[in-house]
Amino acid sequence: MTGFLFQLTFWLTVPFWALMVFAPTWPTTARVVASPLIAVPPLVVYTALVAGHLPELWATMSSPDLGTLREFLATSWGASALWAQVIAWDLLIGAWMYRESRRLGLRPLLMGPLLVFTIVLSPFGFALFLAIRARCDRPDRATTVVTDQ
Repeated sequence: MTGFLFQLTFWLTVPFWALMVFAPTWPTTARVVASPLIAVPPLVVYTALVAGHLPELWATMSSPDLGTLREFLATSWGASALWAQVIAWDLLIGAWMYRESRRLGLRPLLMGPLLVFTIVLSPFGFALFLAIRARCDRPDRATTVVTDQ
């Protein structure tokens, strides 16, 4: 069952990634990706994986050390739970990148490959996007975020 949940985690997010990569200008994409609820499917899988292991999870996360984390990740449920958590956060990061790219007017031909890169290696994709965003964003952005003008 754990193997199935591991595989299921990613496939539950594919429709959202597909919208951002292949249909970025479709109005439905913007509406769907605006919701943080897109992360719920992998988080449901996460919950199913950890529900029977809350004491072990708590012990690992409340006093983290490398040995304990290594033991946690050596279990199929622990590795799968971490995978579900990573997939959920990657999707939220990707959705934020998508929304920011639309605000900045970045071309889909730039963002599509960058989002795919983020799916595979999110820290690098996110860092690259932050660099692009810093280069393309207006210097008075802080004022517009606060005042909406």
